[in-house]
Amino acid sequence: MEYFLFTYPNCTKCEEIKNYLGGADLEGQECNLVLKESKLKIREFLGCLKRDDKGAIIIPTLVLQENGEVVTVLNNSKELEDWLRSKA
Repeated sequence: MEYFLFTYPNCTKCEEIKNYLGGADLEGQECNLVLKESKLKIREFLGCLKRDDKGAIIIPTLVLQENGEVVTVLNNSKELEDWLRSKA
């Protein structure tokens, strides 16, 4: 299982999920959305990203993949904790 974590600098919720990921048995990469490469990468997942009531993508966004297929999309450490528990 691998992940892409899309974040912004100085984002408290982004830091929370990054800290939680540090203790999880997952491999992946953080994609800082200030960088052009990260903005291009997130476009690969536009069809499965969660949006707020105004249509904006919810950040942080954690995309979990297995064999190149999206398994789930999570947006905070509580969702990640619940998902990991369901897989234990």
